[in-house]
Amino acid sequence: MFQDEGRFGRISDPRRCWVPPGPRPEVPAQIVREYTYAFAAVSPHDGTLDSLILPDVNAEMMSLFLAEVAARHPDEFVLMLLDKAGWHRAAALRVPENLRLHWLPRYSPQCNPAEHLWDEIREKAFANRVFDSLAAVEDTLCQALATLERDPGRARSLTGFDWIVSISMNAT
Repeated sequence: MFQDEGRFGRISDPRRCWVPPGPRPEVPAQIVREYTYAFAAVSPHDGTLDSLILPDVNAEMMSLFLAEVAARHPDEFVLMLLDKAGWHRAAALRVPENLRLHWLPRYSPQCNPAEHLWDEIREKAFANRVFDSLAAVEDTLCQALATLERDPGRARSLTGFDWIVSISMNAT
C-alpha cells in the first residue's frame, strides 16, 4: 500500500469549469485558514483504500492511522510505502505488528500514486465551493473518501497501475 496525507480546508479552490455561453460565471472565494487532514493508504494492485480524517499531522495521528489500517487487514501483512515526513520517522511512532514501513526517495511525490487521490477529491468535491464551517469541509471529505473506498476499480484506475495490469494480461 502507498500512504499519504492531504490537507483540506476552507480556502476556496477556484478551477476551470464548463458553463453555457453567455454571461461570465461567478465563482465564490474565501480565505479562511482552518484545516483538517485526510490520511489514506491505497493498494494500486486491487484498489483497496483505507482512509481516516484527523485534526493534525504528527506521530500520534499517524500511529492512529496505522492502527486503523492494521485493524482493517488483521490477517494480512501490509508493506506500506510512504514519504519521509518527520512524523513518519518519529521515535514516538507506533507501528503495528502486521505492518512494515518503507520510505520513498526524498522530494519525489511523483513516485507516490496516493497523491492522485487528492487531485481527484479536490477536483470533484472541492472545486469552486465555499464552506461555512470546518465541519462542512469534513463532511464533504468524508463523502468523497467513502465514495472512493466503495469503488476499488476507480481507486485502482486513479493510482495509475491499470495500464500495467492490462499490458501484462495482454502479453499472456
